[in-house]
Amino acid sequence: MKIIETDLPGVVVIEPAVFGDARGYFYESFNARKFADAGLDLRFVQSNVSRSAHGVLRGLHYQWPNPQGKFVSVLEGEVYDVAVDIRAGSPTFGRWAAAILSAENKRHFWIPEGFAHGFAVLSDHATFAYQCTALYDAAADAGVRWDDAAIGIDWPIAKPTLSDKDAKAPFLADVPRAKLPTYPAT
Repeated sequence: MKIIETDLPGVVVIEPAVFGDARGYFYESFNARKFADAGLDLRFVQSNVSRSAHGVLRGLHYQWPNPQGKFVSVLEGEVYDVAVDIRAGSPTFGRWAAAILSAENKRHFWIPEGFAHGFAVLSDHATFAYQCTALYDAAADAGVRWDDAAIGIDWPIAKPTLSDKDAKAPFLADVPRAKLPTYPAT
């Protein structure tokens, strides 16, 4: 397993060791001991799978209070996956990191608590899997606008397909500080 650091402390890409031959391949997508040895002591309580068509953009989502860390990967297709630091008081507040995740590259992306998360589907469709460190809490569900110029994410899709919720999400500057995660995340 290879851990690839991003510009955001704590947000990492994980590249598993893949073993394959003419029959197919095998890899460990998660091993608690190996991850803890690499500094990622993760405990998951919820697992989700979504499928989306080309051009769909989901995000930027987060929960506060009761933040979720997300360990994400793609089982089919390819996505452009993004994490944004929205922790009030963080030295990297408003900065983002991205990774291409695909069934082919088998990479995972770790988005810690306190970060907003979103992805855009680059392939005809994508099946997206994610493990969460906290249960979904509808009362804590929140979002930030995907095209917030102050964040400046370089999305590879100019006119994505969005949910009404995502299209109407507030800009980061318009989110009251009490509705943002704190730094360090608690």
